[in-house]
Amino acid sequence: MARMTPASLARTSLCGAVLALFAALAAANAVAQTAENTQTAAENASAVVLMYHRFGEEDLPTTSIRIDQFEAHLAELKSGGYQVLPLQRIVAALRDRKPLPDRAVAITIDDAYRSVYLEAWPRLRAAGLPFTLFVSTDVIQRGGDYMSWDEIRELARNGVEIGNQTASHPHLPTLPLDKARDDIRAANARIEAEIGQKPTLLAYPYGEYSAAIRDMVVNEGFHAAFGQHSGVAHSQIDRHQLPRFPLNENYGGLDRFRLVANALPLPVSDLTPNDPVLSGRNPPAIGFTVMPGIGDTAQLDCFASRQGRTHIERLPAGRIEIRLAEPLPAGRSRLNCTMPGPDSRWRWFGLQFYVPEN
Repeated sequence: MARMTPASLARTSLCGAVLALFAALAAANAVAQTAENTQTAAENASAVVLMYHRFGEEDLPTTSIRIDQFEAHLAELKSGGYQVLPLQRIVAALRDRKPLPDRAVAITIDDAYRSVYLEAWPRLRAAGLPFTLFVSTDVIQRGGDYMSWDEIRELARNGVEIGNQTASHPHLPTLPLDKARDDIRAANARIEAEIGQKPTLLAYPYGEYSAAIRDMVVNEGFHAAFGQHSGVAHSQIDRHQLPRFPLNENYGGLDRFRLVANALPLPVSDLTPNDPVLSGRNPPAIGFTVMPGIGDTAQLDCFASRQGRTHIERLPAGRIEIRLAEPLPAGRSRLNCTMPGPDSRWRWFGLQFYVPEN
């Protein structure tokens, strides 16, 4: 066997160092490529989902939009470079991780109030914009403020998608799981009987659900389910916890509408807590990891209901830990996190928590 000389040892060490450098560069390139792929996948398959309730009912500004505001929204959607698509097409693209047009938008309306038929429907039809109507079937029987089944059938015949919003519009986290399942199944059966088509999309009443309810909805075969927390739907997110931007008179100005309609996804992973129902620790230990390649997390801000800007701890590798100043009150609370994105657009991620009554 040939004896190694100091010179040959040096050459071997140098070769090893060069190979190690190439390996490190390759690993770094792979990480960068993964980050770029994550960002590209999220943004190429993403959409803003808008949520309305009532129209022109100015004595209810927290759930109604003024007609002049709504007309301004429609004019913006028609002229502002947006692509308003059927919600099912967006859900299918998210599921299959297929690209969507830039500024893809879907319109949803909850509760089937009568003003939907009298005010929103004629304007949406004239604008040629698709939308999805989520219906609570027992509530429809009350009449009065609500659409009739004849009116809902008219919309369905004209291409409006009818989604499930349960039968009795309950606070789902307060129900035993079997009762929640029965309520959702009853609504599906009634809608199918009335319009001849079984819903595949569900909206959680009040945006409230638990991890167990989410799993049950998956097992019931729904293609997607929607809350009422703000944020952008994208291909990296759970399709049965999809966000929507609520719009009403108080938050329906055109500047805000443009802000949310142009929003970009803020993809995160390793979210805690993993259940939006807070039956234990309160305030919760909120944390998530911003996926690589998204931007400078030093510019990220988070705001909590009734508490304003939160304290953020920024840890290595994009980890964000949020410290609330005080416990969340009983009922619903929201957290919104935003950071600047490209082209003067904003990245947006939101959560909604539910604290049971004692």
